[in-house]
Parts: sequence; structure tokens; C-alpha cells
Amino acid sequence: MSNRDDEYYDRGGRRPSQRDDRYRDDVRSSGRSRDSRSRRDYDDYDERPRRREPEGSAGRGARSSRDYDAPRRGQSSRPGSAGKNGKKKNKAMILLISEIAVALLLIFAAWHIFYKIDVGKVGKVKLDEEAINESISDEAAENEHMKGYTNIVLFGVDARDEQLKKKTRTDSIIICSINNDNGEIKLCSVYRDTYLNLSNDQYNKCNAAYVYGGPDQAIAMLNMNLDMDINDFITIGFRGLTDVVDALGGVEINVPDDVVEHLNNYGRMMAKELKLDFKDVKSSGMQRLNGLQATAYCRVRYTAGGDFDRAARQREVIQACLVEAKKKSPSELEKVANSMMGEIYTSFDISDIVKLLKDVPKYEIVEQNGFPEESMRATGKIGKGSMVIPVNLESNVKWLHGFLFNDTEYAVSEDVKKYSEKISADSGK
Repeated sequence: MSNRDDEYYDRGGRRPSQRDDRYRDDVRSSGRSRDSRSRRDYDDYDERPRRREPEGSAGRGARSSRDYDAPRRGQSSRPGSAGKNGKKKNKAMILLISEIAVALLLIFAAWHIFYKIDVGKVGKVKLDEEAINESISDEAAENEHMKGYTNIVLFGVDARDEQLKKKTRTDSIIICSINNDNGEIKLCSVYRDTYLNLSNDQYNKCNAAYVYGGPDQAIAMLNMNLDMDINDFITIGFRGLTDVVDALGGVEINVPDDVVEHLNNYGRMMAKELKLDFKDVKSSGMQRLNGLQATAYCRVRYTAGGDFDRAARQREVIQACLVEAKKKSPSELEKVANSMMGEIYTSFDISDIVKLLKDVPKYEIVEQNGFPEESMRATGKIGKGSMVIPVNLESNVKWLHGFLFNDTEYAVSEDVKKYSEKISADSGK
């Protein structure tokens, strides 16, 4: 085990990833100038609708057959009634043809949605539902404010080789909370170095949970520490984000001057690793970034704001992607969906994904922030690792529920209080 492993993770003699040395949190304070950075400095990566048959359609069909194909009991069969019966037969035939046409249209729509999107590419995982449910506190499960929201976690992982399942770090952890009534979305990053209970009473940087136990443990970690009720996730790697942005035709980003150099350094290196072409960003300011440029933009942390600013840039790119997606037609969104199917790992099945795509026009990101909240966080070392410390966890969880669910009176669970006391004791904060 290397010294890097000792510094950041207590792995119990196991090395969870071959790329552990990419996470150099000490680089920013090393005293080197930007121009003297080695290439290795940049090697740090950073509802389910069911279509129902129209009610009573079978009954109408049965009546049509009975009413019009033979005289009813007691009905006259005199020649003079033939014209009336003929008209009724014509009406029945028209109704039958109409129903068949509607059925064919529905079948065509289902084929268009479910088969033209390449279902076979979806990297779907069945989560351990029992374990996930156990990680949700009674306070969260019974909270009335949370019942009107769908909460999803987005994981951005250090995966150049599309290793999305586990043994890879989550450089990006973003809670996406969707208001089911109006489609309003709030995003909240959980900073990757935040010192939390990893769901097994071991405390470390929260991104270690995905290394050890994949999305199951990472979701449990979030639910336990934050009193959340997350049941679903989407994990995406670098190539996946690159392909999505390209399928959208790029995104509009206001690139700060101090980001340009680092964006290009990351971009050139990623181009070699992913075997893609990279075009340098020539200047700062508002501009359209392609997929590789936007992904590199998400990775930059060598600025004054460090990882806090990087997390904000990641949310900025997500918001820019939604802006572009809302401009697309259904067929264009189909192309975007196909571009990402082989690049994601998710708990959603195809009907869930179709529902999310169908609702794109009504979605609107209205607020975004990071956890721990700026006025209630500190940085420092715990053991040998540099951590982001919630000061304190209990106060931050109260703030989070106010931010996401407008629940300013939220009372945290007893478990969160216990974790908060442990974090304060370990950190001295």
C-alpha cells in the first residue's frame, strides 16, 4: 500500500482502485506555480406510466357484435327495417375501424419509444431494496414535506475505462430533488471530501462509500447522514458526459479567465485517453463548449475556490444541458438518450427513462447549492486526510431540508444527532 493510500483511506489492507494516486488534495497547497504543474497534476478526476385500455372498449366491441350482426330478440326482421339495420352496421364498422386505428397508433408509439431507444445498452442495476429502506430514517419516511418530491442522486465517477459499478471514486455527488407537482428542480452537491459515516460506522471522505460498496452503499450513506429517502441513482463517466453534451449540440458556458488554462490541460489529456480530438478554448467568456470541453470544464479544481467551485461548475453544466434538452424535439431527445445508454449505470428501467424524457419540457432548475452549506463548513485534517467538515452535521441537515423541501422546522433523527457528535469529536469542530 502506498503512502497515498495511508493518507486518504483506511482500506484495511485493500487497494480499491488502481487510480488512487490521482486524488492529490495537497497539490493546491504545495507552493508550486501553475506553470510548473506536471502532467500528473491533471490526472485527478476530478414515474412509470402504464397505458391502460380505454375503459369500456371491450364492452363496446361486444355490443357492436351483438347489436348489429343479428336481430335482437323481438326485433322486426321485415324488409322495411333493412335500411335502419344497414345504417347501424355502417356505424358499427366505423367505430370498429376507429378503434383499430387508435390501437395501431398506440402500438406504433410504444415501438417508437421503447425500441428505437436502445434498451439493450442500459446499464441497469437492481439495488438492495431492503438495505436501502433500512437506511431511511423514520423521520424521513414519515415526513410530509418530502412526500411531494422525487429524489435522485447523480454520481460522476473517475472512470476512463467505464468502470461505473464500484471500486471507483465519485468525484461528483449531486442530489437532484424534483417537485412532482410543478417540475421544479433543486440541485445540491455533496462535496466529495465531506467527512461522514460511510453507512457502516466507519467515518471518512464520503466518496469512499462508492469505492467500497458501489451505489448501494453510497445511497445508504446519503440517506443515513442527511435524513434523505433516495431510492434511485444515475452514474455516468467521462465519456458518457462527453457524448451527452455532443448529442445536445454543445452547451453555453461562461468560462472564467482563471479556468481556461486548466480546462485545456485536462482536455488535451482526456483526448489522448479517450482517443478523441480536442480543440483548445482560446479565451474566457460566454461560449459554446463541445462535449470534451464541457467535461474538462467540470474537472477543473485548480482555482481559488478549489473543489467547491468545481462542484458549482458541475451543476452549471447540468443546468446548461437541461436548457439545450428543452429545445429538442422528441426524435432529437431519442438521439440524446441513445448516446448515453451505453455510458450510464442506473437503477432506472426503460419506462422510468422514457418518463423522465417525456417530462423534460416541464423541468426547471430553480436553485442549486452545496453541502455542507458555506457558512457551516470547515476544512482540515482528520488523521492524515484533508476533509470538508460539517459544522455541525445536525445544523447542516436542518438547512438541507429547508433548502430542498422548504421544511424550515425539520427535526433531525436521533441517528443524525449521533453522527454529528462523532464528527465534532473527531474534528474538534
